Amino acid sequence: MLAMNYRGPYRVRADHKPDPVIEHPGDAIVRVTRACICGSDLHLYHGLVPDTRVGHTFGHEFIGVVEEVGSGVQKLKVGDKVLVPFNLFCGSCFFCQHELFGNCHNTNAQATAVGGIYGYSHTAGGYDGGQAEYVRVPMADVGPMVIPDDIHDDDAVLMTDALPTGYQAAEMGDIKEGDTVVVFGAGPVGIFAAKSAWLMGAGRVIVVDHVEYRLEFVKRYAQCEVVNFKEVKDMALHIKKMTDWMGADVCIDAVGCEAAGNTMQTITGVYTMMQAGAATVLHWCINSVRKGGNVSIVGVYGPTFNAVPIGNALNKGLTLRMNQASVRRHLPRLIEHTRAGRIDPKAIITHRVPLEEVSDAYHIFSSKLDNCIKTVLIPPRANEVRAVKASVSNGAAH
Repeated sequence: MLAMNYRGPYRVRADHKPDPVIEHPGDAIVRVTRACICGSDLHLYHGLVPDTRVGHTFGHEFIGVVEEVGSGVQKLKVGDKVLVPFNLFCGSCFFCQHELFGNCHNTNAQATAVGGIYGYSHTAGGYDGGQAEYVRVPMADVGPMVIPDDIHDDDAVLMTDALPTGYQAAEMGDIKEGDTVVVFGAGPVGIFAAKSAWLMGAGRVIVVDHVEYRLEFVKRYAQCEVVNFKEVKDMALHIKKMTDWMGADVCIDAVGCEAAGNTMQTITGVYTMMQAGAATVLHWCINSVRKGGNVSIVGVYGPTFNAVPIGNALNKGLTLRMNQASVRRHLPRLIEHTRAGRIDPKAIITHRVPLEEVSDAYHIFSSKLDNCIKTVLIPPRANEVRAVKASVSNGAAH
């Protein structure tokens, strides 16, 4: 099969790899019809996530068609069109029983922290991802969901990670009616966090970034205010000025370890890796939120040390919440919002690229070229079944 192949930092290519096979009775093989490049894939691409191995296939945002099922699979059948949450989870451990699917205890040898994640480093289990023609989906009766007929494929693929992560970011902020919410980061997750904040009752939403086309996009899509941090000398002071010197009620970190905005943080967290990513946005969140406020963190950081102003958080009486999104828990509500027209997930897709051109796709997304917001990869066999059906029906007509 054709698959994205990681060859080292800033080096990926489309390559031929062996087709995945059923390894356990609970497995399914899914033929991928759409896969996204996520902002957190860029942390792997840039070499910032430990134990990212040469030869690995990325991609934790994908949908497809079930091609084969193991003998123990009961809820899926061949031909089902499914969306696959980025979390691998068992559904039965303590954490899954509490709907903490991102912390499953049985899908990752590093289970003291995160559970398994498709297409991420071996710190998240080392499972190959969906930027490929086919992918093995373990525990197929638990994670995948059959896509409803009235949900567009482009909407469905964004429900595998970006939309539920943005939605959970707003949820963890415990937004009350009329609250002022500041979202740091105008990438796909930040865009969805801003949109979701309105659904949870926010009275004011402000998005901070430094890329003008992204700020213009989120301003239109989420009907929010925007701030370019390059035009601001002191972020916390600026937010306080905007909020009658109180600070925001809720601050959301939708950026993570590669945040720009502070030279020293970038040097220590990105270039020399003295800490597990630049903690710039964590500082901004903690210092910009009001006393007694809430900070929600969904940006990705490494599993080791970060220089975070925890004393400020203590003295301000802040509540900090963070986690990988529990995708499966949010899907019923997100489908409802999409059907009602309150969210239009597919509207953030700006680029559709053949899987064969995955190297160019990563370069465009990473370098923020061509006004890129969200990229979808289309494998060459994406429409294979439809093509077969068409040829069968044409033959019958003759």
